[in-house]
Amino acid sequence: MTNTKIHKVTLIPGDGIGPEVTDAVVRILEATGVKFEWERFAAGAEAFEKYKEYIPKELYESIERNKIALKGPVTTPVGGGFASINVTLRKKFELYANFRPIKNLPGLETRYPNVDLIIIRENTEGEYVGLEHEVVPGVVESLKVITEKGSTRIAKFAFEYARKHGRKKIHAIHKANIMKMSDGLFLRCAREVGKGFPEITYGEHIIDNTCMQLVLNPYQYDVLLLENLYGDIVSDLCAAFVGGLGLVPGANLGAEAAIFEAVHGSAPDIAGKDIANPTALLQSAVLMLRHLDEEAAADRVQRALEKVYAEKKTLTRDVGGTSGTKAFADAVVKAVEEAA
Repeated sequence: MTNTKIHKVTLIPGDGIGPEVTDAVVRILEATGVKFEWERFAAGAEAFEKYKEYIPKELYESIERNKIALKGPVTTPVGGGFASINVTLRKKFELYANFRPIKNLPGLETRYPNVDLIIIRENTEGEYVGLEHEVVPGVVESLKVITEKGSTRIAKFAFEYARKHGRKKIHAIHKANIMKMSDGLFLRCAREVGKGFPEITYGEHIIDNTCMQLVLNPYQYDVLLLENLYGDIVSDLCAAFVGGLGLVPGANLGAEAAIFEAVHGSAPDIAGKDIANPTALLQSAVLMLRHLDEEAAADRVQRALEKVYAEKKTLTRDVGGTSGTKAFADAVVKAVEEAA
């Protein structure tokens, strides 16, 4: 029986290389035979040029309707008073869990082979609430907000994910030796939730030690549970184990909506040159397929991507190949079709 379900997805191609990598990913997804109805919207610099706002109202409404979005990299102006577009969308839709799996691609040599880590980061509070003010001239105060609700919610997400996917260990990462109240609350919530999951080994490591331990031996970790700022830093650090931000997926998940995105920048210097690597957005789209319960299609795309990497014939320049964005996407499409 053919699957006739049509998934309505908000598509945000983004800026710079965003439209190129997004077009490549859309082609690959459509090669699976899964039916999509894309609602395409500008955001970031492109949207500001057209509409004088970084996130158009229609984009908000589309995500509210569809509950799911696929997002390329967008340019957020540095300074100028506008909050990060990513942070704004996460707050608006209560996307409290940032989920970043870190896994090597075949055929790609790195200093750390066979890494398999899950980074789960609280996505709505901590330092990223953006509460800053000048107390007196020359003295600025920035508030870090940690709540029992937010900490418990992200801990539950981590433990439930670990149970469902057969993960054995969770480490909560903190600085409670210094921030005794805020990080202390985060740890108390994680410990309380952990009591309900006796089959999962729970540990706690201080953030600075964790960074050293990761570089010395990332294999000692399985699932890392982190507050917002620590999670931002550690997830990028771990991306380096498998080749960088151009390769790893990202998902922002909430009770109602989900946004799947490439976490790298918009790289305007190489935009339009057919040299960008769509792997990060493609792996994010695989997470989206799983979220949509299209497991078979997700497996096909992942296997096709890994086949192209293992063969090494049509890789982009950033990973040692000579092919362009379109040729790479063609190769993955072919592998998807052959696996049908």
